[in-house]
Amino acid sequence: MKLTSKEATRRRHNRIRRRVMGTSERPRLSVFRSNQHIYAQVIDDTQHQTLVSASTLDVDLRKQLENTANCDASAEVGKLIAKRLLEKGVSKVVFDRGGSLYHGRVKALAEAAREGGLDF
Repeated sequence: MKLTSKEATRRRHNRIRRRVMGTSERPRLSVFRSNQHIYAQVIDDTQHQTLVSASTLDVDLRKQLENTANCDASAEVGKLIAKRLLEKGVSKVVFDRGGSLYHGRVKALAEAAREGGLDF
């Protein structure tokens, strides 16, 4: 029986989450990609807190983006999440791709976050 793409993504995500956990020193950068938007949040799993978040739905980004579902928009979200996290004084994170493949928009967000100063 063949899995649907949604089921395959869910299984990959569960496999990843068994290994990846964020701490206070090195929180988890979690990425969720939908058809129209991309969301990123930095989570401290020990405290059960979201430290910062960014998405293509942010008012600042919506004004300057023509399309929210492309690699350019994802790169802008990566830069924004890096900027917000560095303002909080955190530069090291663990990357959680959320079951999506490390390709396309997820890869663009990760590389932009690295260029923005995050270490993972």
